[in-house]
Amino acid sequence: MLKKIAVILQPPVALFEFGVLTEVFGVDRSADGVPKFEYVVCAENPNEPLAAGPGSFVVATKTLDAAADADLVAVPSSSLTATPSEAVMSALRDADRRGAYVMSLCSGAFALAAAGLLDDRTVATHWSYADRLARDYPAVRVDSDILYAQDGTIVSSAGTAAGIDACLHIVRTELGSAVANRIARRMVVSPHRDGGQKQFIERPVAGRSEQSLQPTLDWITENIAHTITVAAMARVAGVAERTLTRRFMAEVGCAPHTWLTQQRVARARELLDDTRLSVEDVAAESGFGAAPLLRHHFTRLVGITPTEYRRRFVDRRDAK
Repeated sequence: MLKKIAVILQPPVALFEFGVLTEVFGVDRSADGVPKFEYVVCAENPNEPLAAGPGSFVVATKTLDAAADADLVAVPSSSLTATPSEAVMSALRDADRRGAYVMSLCSGAFALAAAGLLDDRTVATHWSYADRLARDYPAVRVDSDILYAQDGTIVSSAGTAAGIDACLHIVRTELGSAVANRIARRMVVSPHRDGGQKQFIERPVAGRSEQSLQPTLDWITENIAHTITVAAMARVAGVAERTLTRRFMAEVGCAPHTWLTQQRVARARELLDDTRLSVEDVAAESGFGAAPLLRHHFTRLVGITPTEYRRRFVDRRDAK
């Protein structure tokens, strides 16, 4: 269960990534039905100002010992050139050894790599740091395209907003879609972006003849349980199918049918999390129609079958 979150700060502190962790885990949203987390901010030398940009400083109030029993230990962006202290690396290794989540945001992956936690794992980081991370740590499988990755209990994200996606991914995994959605709604962000979505998408400037796809995406989401063809999407968008495909690639980063399948799988996860519907009913409500097709796409994108997903995450969570 996700109850205690510890953030380890190292100079220079990236205020945005630190703020992401604080916003998701450090704000009391119990009035909205979100469990209140125990949130601690740690450093090797607490109460000493840590540089966080020109003229800016932050202070951690807890020692690294406060991370010893955390369910999630997170490292926001950190230096690419300064190796973390042995004390910091020891705290990260201890968290990994006892099965806690260990998460990096943006260049925080360098700290996890220095601690030896990323060897033979698939890892996300900001695209501009990916080549250096791969060069400095050749045993790490660096994916420069994806927003975030989970490999075992190691979660890594690309820069800035991708950190929000990674945090909500952990909340969704441990506490269910309903809790993640409540946090996302208060933050006014998308409740779910697939980790495999590309970091960098060329977004055309909307002109008189080419508007945003958002109304079409909203229509797809609202009708996810029904049969939806590319031709139907194109009619809603008011464009030819070829034009729709081109605009999907530019604005969303994938083909229309690929995005539709991702949304169906996301909907299936919500239903598995929040209802006791059978797998057959989940398949129908998410638009796959039949359980075999749901199992095929769910296993391909999530890595396990719907039944195993519910047993491993939902049933375990409900039993706690």
